[in-house]
Amino acid sequence: MVAGILALCSCFLTKPSPAYLSYIDFRVLALLFCLMAVVAGMQKLGLFDLLCRALLARFHTMRAVAILLCLLSFFLSMLLTNDVMLVTIVPFTLLVLSRVGETKLKVIPLLVMETVSANLGSMLTPFGNPQNLYLYSEYGFTMGSFLGTMAPYTGLSLLLILLTLLFLTRAVSKEKVVLREDRETTGARALFRRPELYLYLVLFVLSLLSVLRILDERIVLAIVTVSILFVDRRILARVDYSLLLTFVFFFVFIGNIGQLAGVRSSLEHLIRGRVLLTAVLTSQFVSNVPAALLLSGFTEDGRRLLIGTDLGGLGTLIASMASLISYKFYAAVPGSKKGAYIGTFSLIGVLFLAVLLGLAFLLGDL
Repeated sequence: MVAGILALCSCFLTKPSPAYLSYIDFRVLALLFCLMAVVAGMQKLGLFDLLCRALLARFHTMRAVAILLCLLSFFLSMLLTNDVMLVTIVPFTLLVLSRVGETKLKVIPLLVMETVSANLGSMLTPFGNPQNLYLYSEYGFTMGSFLGTMAPYTGLSLLLILLTLLFLTRAVSKEKVVLREDRETTGARALFRRPELYLYLVLFVLSLLSVLRILDERIVLAIVTVSILFVDRRILARVDYSLLLTFVFFFVFIGNIGQLAGVRSSLEHLIRGRVLLTAVLTSQFVSNVPAALLLSGFTEDGRRLLIGTDLGGLGTLIASMASLISYKFYAAVPGSKKGAYIGTFSLIGVLFLAVLLGLAFLLGDL
């Protein structure tokens, strides 16, 4: 709604014309749609839940289970996006904790760490989150330059996550866990007999090839749309169209503001030399996806903007909209302590952000 209001107001500053179409990056919209639709299809089949269960069955202490869940969030978000990973892992975590009976493992720190892990893991790849995909396309990153930019921050993030988990789970380091079986744990053979699964996997690979500019996004968009319409058109209802519309509104707003030489010059001067810090601070109030869209119109420094918006996902609960997914699931649990959750999330997020900004300073990015 805010993005829409900004776009509408900017139309009074720059006369509406066919040039508006040139503001919109249709490539990014097509790639986002394809990835969201394909991943939604795999999620509906239960692939991610089955993967989580299969891995979890191999670990037998609560500390191991907690670390595994967070590492799943960290690594799988690199491919499946942070929001999709949280939609999958958080309900699964609540289910697991409900099936193990009494445990000293605290649910709030675990959910917070899963959320932080998903946000930090997703920053390594162009398709880990929406702002990465946009910035990868907008600034013409190569896969090598993108990975090289984010690898140091991702590596330190993994170390911070592991150290924090070892501290938070010290009380359950030897606590045994035995999961009671239920019907949902026995679906692997049935799933792998379904041809839709292999279709979605092929579509996912095609989408990734399009991100890497190996395939034309228009061709992939047509293939994905027709395939899903043929297999299960209800999947299209699971696409986050509000996110796509937010992108469109910000494209229009940035394009219109960019036509005003005085305003553009002032904004460029304001953030020059402080792109990373501006991105981090802006993300705290509007979240990192809109921050990336907004600031990209006024700086050529895509590298620092990428780092800033990814690190900016830490801090406040709204710094990354994906973080609200975990909060929503937890808040729906009877007897949930919402204030304690927000306090824990903010504390861990700020501490992680401070350490990663220290790395940015040492690397000369800040």
